[in-house]
Amino acid sequence: MKKQNTLVSILIINYNNEKFVSRAINSCLTQNYKNIEILIHDDKSMDDSITQINKFKKNKKVKILINKSKKKNISAFDAMNGYLNLFKKSKGKIICLLDSDDFFHKSKIQLIVDYFEANQNIQFVQNLPIIKYKKSLFYKINKNSYFSFWPYLAPESCISFKKNFMNNFIKKNRFVFQKYNLVWLGFRLGVYAYFIEKKFGCMEKNLTYYESLGESRKYSFMNHNWLFRRKQSFEYLKKVSKKNINKNLDYFFTKFFCSLLKIVD
Repeated sequence: MKKQNTLVSILIINYNNEKFVSRAINSCLTQNYKNIEILIHDDKSMDDSITQINKFKKNKKVKILINKSKKKNISAFDAMNGYLNLFKKSKGKIICLLDSDDFFHKSKIQLIVDYFEANQNIQFVQNLPIIKYKKSLFYKINKNSYFSFWPYLAPESCISFKKNFMNNFIKKNRFVFQKYNLVWLGFRLGVYAYFIEKKFGCMEKNLTYYESLGESRKYSFMNHNWLFRRKQSFEYLKKVSKKNINKNLDYFFTKFFCSLLKIVD
């Protein structure tokens, strides 16, 4: 893979993000690395997103797809289906994901290409986010609590991978794509790279600006949604890897607290 000639596909999914989608696209077009294509999937937005996206339709680097299939109205599934549809249309050897309310640092793509060039065995890499909340910026570090079973897994907009990695992932995970409605594509990819392929990388660089908006705030630490998503995440891992995690303390306490919450409900 010659890094200067490698085509990078940036996949952007959008739903009702008229305020942010232009910023996301512009952050791709202004990258230091120029050999890119930008594929945008709009999931039947009901705001003015399409008007904003169509401002870029004359740009040869940009391809726009409008969802014409039936939505499931389950956020994790609709977003995953959008990314998978874009992936099928992509031509790049390296793929980067971007939610339309986030945006890239101008050097991100060059640094991702450099990373894969220097680490030939790695198939999946995440960078660290810069979390925007109101007027503040928080620079996330690569760290979970000591208790956690999982490595730190970054948000989807921080994820990049090689095309062959995604092809293998689709082939081996297709049977669970419409299961585990709380488990997002980015997490599934990270789990597959870390526990199954064992070709997982993490760059200690904050290269993606991540908006802390409504969907992410539903999953604050140890709340109802966070716990049930964590339980589904363990169930997903068991299903796709046949890994025995029954004796793991993180899994035990997650199941225990979820059972308590069900009793309270």
